[in-house]
Amino acid sequence: MDNLEDLYQEIILSHNKRPRNEGVLDPHTEEAEGYNPLCGDRLQVYVRQNGPTVEAVQFTGEGCAISRASASIMTEAIKGLSGAALDAKIAEVIEMLTAKEEPVVDPFDLGELAALFGVRKFPARVKCATLSWHTLAAALKKAGKVSTE
Repeated sequence: MDNLEDLYQEIILSHNKRPRNEGVLDPHTEEAEGYNPLCGDRLQVYVRQNGPTVEAVQFTGEGCAISRASASIMTEAIKGLSGAALDAKIAEVIEMLTAKEEPVVDPFDLGELAALFGVRKFPARVKCATLSWHTLAAALKKAGKVSTE
């Protein structure tokens, strides 16, 4: 199991050091701002949809390694999704990170999202990992701003 945890840590560090899809998306159709007062993470999520389908998503902001990695992983995980599949992916990740009972997950089905599963061991960091997902949901609902508190 240590090898798997090492791999997850490498994925988190890689996405933090070289985040995918970082920057302002221009043009974009939706955006929202997210804030985690516990850690100080702030980010902006930009989404461009073509009809209901996510054509592109990017983020900007400052945050801890987990927050930045989660945002980077999220941008890769939701491209091409729409409607119920998009809503389900957001709900799945938030549930995976916040459920009282540890969910049974297949790391091969999750891909790089599996790297976030280890955050469950550090309850104070769960809000760091979910911030980008809550901010994405707020952007899609045209809510503007969201906070983890």
